[in-house]
Amino acid sequence: MAYPFQLGLQDASSPIMEELMNFHDHTLMIVFLISSLVLYIITLMLTTKLTHTNTMDAQEVETIWTILPAVILIMIALPSLRILYMMDEINNPALTVKTMGHQWYWSYEYTDYEDLSFDSYMTPTSDLKPGELRLLEVDNRMVLPMELPIRMLTSSEDVLHSWAVPSLGLKTDAIPGRLNQMTISSNRPGLFYGQCSEICGSNHSFMPIVLEMVPLKVFEDWSLSMT
Repeated sequence: MAYPFQLGLQDASSPIMEELMNFHDHTLMIVFLISSLVLYIITLMLTTKLTHTNTMDAQEVETIWTILPAVILIMIALPSLRILYMMDEINNPALTVKTMGHQWYWSYEYTDYEDLSFDSYMTPTSDLKPGELRLLEVDNRMVLPMELPIRMLTSSEDVLHSWAVPSLGLKTDAIPGRLNQMTISSNRPGLFYGQCSEICGSNHSFMPIVLEMVPLKVFEDWSLSMT
């Protein structure tokens, strides 16, 4: 959950989000070093009148500033590709959930159960209880077991939507006529909030997502009470 005036990313609650945060820090450090070097060179050029002719014409310098950017790009590309393949990898999911986007609410269907599906609407401000978050609470939360790989199938009934939960590193477009899939896995129990991240009409701002990760025993009890 983000807090006011937060500058960084939300705390990671899944292995994928931890990898994304490490990659963010890795890339940011490279950008910082390049920016510092460029600023240092510009400062030297503006503050000194001396010119080293051998340096200006040296073949070695041209070789370095051609090869070095290529090396830096490889240092960024390899970790990025690794994370992309990790995000697409789905190994023996314990559960499959189908998410459908509508204007302007979400519907969830647990395909491993015969009759377990529901719609999730934003809770109106007038119905909020003490401690609940405005524009982020829903009437029916999606409940999932923690520490298990879960396959999420995402599509839409009308226009483009995007199902996103930042603290779990999840963001998948919901496209009419197409199924997109992703893997959900959480290291710890808790409530994780998200919103539709694709402009989908006048009430786009009112499509919150609340994901409740619980121990497996609690999830089984909840599924029995819903069916």
